[in-house]
Amino acid sequence: MAVQRIARRSDRSSDVGDDDGAGGYDASSASGPDSAPGPGARGLRRPVRRLLLSASLAGALLMALAPASEAAAPKKASNPCPRGYVRIVCVDLNNQQLWMQDKNGKRTFGPVPIRSGRKGYPTRTGLKKIYVKRVKDWSYLYNVSMPYSQYFDGGQAFHAYAGNIYSQPGSHGCVNMRYSDAKRLYSLTKTGDRAYIWGKRR
Repeated sequence: MAVQRIARRSDRSSDVGDDDGAGGYDASSASGPDSAPGPGARGLRRPVRRLLLSASLAGALLMALAPASEAAAPKKASNPCPRGYVRIVCVDLNNQQLWMQDKNGKRTFGPVPIRSGRKGYPTRTGLKKIYVKRVKDWSYLYNVSMPYSQYFDGGQAFHAYAGNIYSQPGSHGCVNMRYSDAKRLYSLTKTGDRAYIWGKRR
C-alpha cells in the first residue's frame, strides 16, 4: 500500500510540472513554428524586432526629408517682364533678346536677337513707354539711318540696323534689330505701349 501511494504522488508531481512548463521544458522535443519558444528562440527574436524597427524609422526619416530636399532645390528664374499690359515689349540685356507678350505673359512675337548700348552708352533700364514712332528716321548726331524707329527714353529707340546685329562693340544706347524684326515689331505696337528693359550687356 505504501509503495502505491508513493507512486501516485510521483505521477501527480510529474503532471503538474508538465502543465506549467517551469524547468521541465525540453527544447529539443519542440517542433514546428507553433511550438512554445524557449530561451534560445526569444534571444533570436529580439535582434529581428530591432532590425524591423530600425528599417521603419529609416523609411519614416526619408519620407520626412524628401519634401525638404525638393524645397531646397534651385528654381528656374522666372520671366521678370511684367504682366497685365495688353502689349509690352520685353528686352533682356543679359541675353541680348527682345520679345513681345500679352497681359497673361504669353509671347506674341520673338524672341529675336538685338544689339544694345556699348560701354559708356548703356541702354537705360526700367519700365518705359513708346512715345514716338517713325517709319523713316535719321540720326544727325551719329549720321546714320534709323528705319522703323520707336522711341522709348529720350534719344533711345528700337530701330532697324543695316549692319551685322552681332557685331561689337554695340550701339550708342538704342536697341538695334534686324530689318525684318524691326519692321514686324513696328507693325505690332502702338504709341503708348509699354516696354520693360532689364539686365546688363556682357
